[in-house]
Amino acid sequence: MAAPELALSHFGLYVFDLPTMERFYTELLGFVVTDRGLNRGREILFMSRDPSDHHQIVMVPGRTGSRDDQVINQLSFRVESLDAVKAFNALLKDRTDVSEIRPVSHGNAWSVYFRDPENNRLEVFTDSPWYVTQPRGDALDLTLSNDEIARQTEAACRTDPGFMPVAKWQAEFKQRLAAAKH
Repeated sequence: MAAPELALSHFGLYVFDLPTMERFYTELLGFVVTDRGLNRGREILFMSRDPSDHHQIVMVPGRTGSRDDQVINQLSFRVESLDAVKAFNALLKDRTDVSEIRPVSHGNAWSVYFRDPENNRLEVFTDSPWYVTQPRGDALDLTLSNDEIARQTEAACRTDPGFMPVAKWQAEFKQRLAAAKH
């Protein structure tokens, strides 16, 4: 039996310091608190950036271990354009509660990675118009013009044997998905 259709809905994090994490996610990432309360005696916080989703993030105090313990690989947020990635990168520069700011070109996306106050890795990215075999992580200079970033990315990715326009990859993957359902 094939799995039913699934779509990522939300994620939950255990946190050390709920007020600090709430401030960070609302001030920097623009999330809005939709509800808060107690669940089995524990404080719980719900946040969203989408009116059709009551919550996209849930936070609960109770994280254990140290801030260096790797709890998640990353939380990734899509933005609509390379200009939005650049603007977000500029916002990060003035923050004292983020660390490890690292712009990266994956060929299929342009990203900026950084750490939140509890050392979780976050990514803000936008898709490029190309598919290229992953993983790939080239240095990205966000001070360049969008045209120059696109030119450099395409030139670097054309050397990959899997390089193709993303629309072609999506059409091929759609066929693979349909075949996998049968």
